[in-house]
Amino acid sequence: MSAPRLRATPLPGIGVQYDLVTREQRHLSVVAHRDGTRTVNMYRTDDPDSCAHSLRLTGAEAGTLIDALKPSHHSPNLLYTTDLGLVAERIEIAAGSYWNGRVLGETRMRTETGASIVAVLRRAGATPSPAPDFRLAGGDTLIVIGTREGVDSAAAILGRE
Repeated sequence: MSAPRLRATPLPGIGVQYDLVTREQRHLSVVAHRDGTRTVNMYRTDDPDSCAHSLRLTGAEAGTLIDALKPSHHSPNLLYTTDLGLVAERIEIAAGSYWNGRVLGETRMRTETGASIVAVLRRAGATPSPAPDFRLAGGDTLIVIGTREGVDSAAAILGRE
């Protein structure tokens, strides 16, 4: 069986469209938009030029989907996994987040999740071991370490709008 071919088509002003025809002759495409979002399209089997389903993903959602499809892929969010069951992950604070402008201690992160925020990345700088009175800002990236469950719970808390 030959390797699948991926055809790339530049879309001026939009990005690049990648097309794949599977071994079952299913036509899929991904439009990589210039703003980092992705649109995944699946075409009808009876008319491979007619789109049956379309799904718009943020850049972060696309990265998560990549991890699900190919777990050995290096995720920019997943920093390190040990045999002890700990993971370190980057979690971004959105501009419209509930936590924008609030202090880190208000999250009660370690108490609620068992996970620890070990650093905050802001623009070109980093604050290691931020204190509870550290004020969070939209666009901050927090480095969180804990169990998989703890880091997932931390992401849910930090994702609060």
